[in-house]
Amino acid sequence: MAQAVATGATPHITVRDLTMAYGSFVVQHDLDFVIPRGQIFIIMGDSGCGKSTLLRHMIGLKRPARGEILYGEQSLWGADADERERMMRRFGVLYQGGALWSSLTLAENVALPLEQYTDLGAGEVRDLVSLKLALVGLAGFEDFLPSEISGGMRKRAGLARAMALDPEVLFFDEPSAGLDPISSRRLDDLILELRDSLGATVVVVTHELASIFAIGDGAVFLDAEERTQTALGPPVKLREECPVAKVRRFLRRAKA
Repeated sequence: MAQAVATGATPHITVRDLTMAYGSFVVQHDLDFVIPRGQIFIIMGDSGCGKSTLLRHMIGLKRPARGEILYGEQSLWGADADERERMMRRFGVLYQGGALWSSLTLAENVALPLEQYTDLGAGEVRDLVSLKLALVGLAGFEDFLPSEISGGMRKRAGLARAMALDPEVLFFDEPSAGLDPISSRRLDDLILELRDSLGATVVVVTHELASIFAIGDGAVFLDAEERTQTALGPPVKLREECPVAKVRRFLRRAKA
């Protein structure tokens, strides 16, 4: 059964009895956890454990071999194709490289989902794009191409696009990958600010300890050898009190 959430917390995402597989190869099995609304939740574990695969299941890109993923009380994979697409429009996703179109300006990249999924006029789209870029500290960079800005700025531009449709849930796949420590810390601070200002639930795939402890309210640890979750809870508490030695070593490795 899924773990209970804190008293008073409203469950936003429930992963229940989930098995992920490619053909006969099981990546992870029996995953059970609940993410309360408004929490920043970390998916962590060593390389090859299936963190990004779990993210793909949660955003509707890969169907589980078994189990279900609920948003509120609605099953993502139990819904028909049209309803699942409507659910997915409530998600914002920031991929590792930012996934910006290199031939489009930052404004044009951010405008894409607004043009595709809304009936807003050109002026309204332009105003919203400027607002989203300003929220991530990129006011004035509307006409820049991705190649003309730094890696940290590209990540922030990708975040602006992920926020374009005012999503209920933001997903990040290794957001700090390739960033220097200062840019990584700025991105962590931005994630916290956006969670607080937008009230969104945030799911982050990362192995970066600084980010895990800076932003994580809760976390699940995926074990690559056991092929299941072996720890669930607040990262700081897991570092100090988790009965699983591998999890403690993972969270204390910077101290070595």
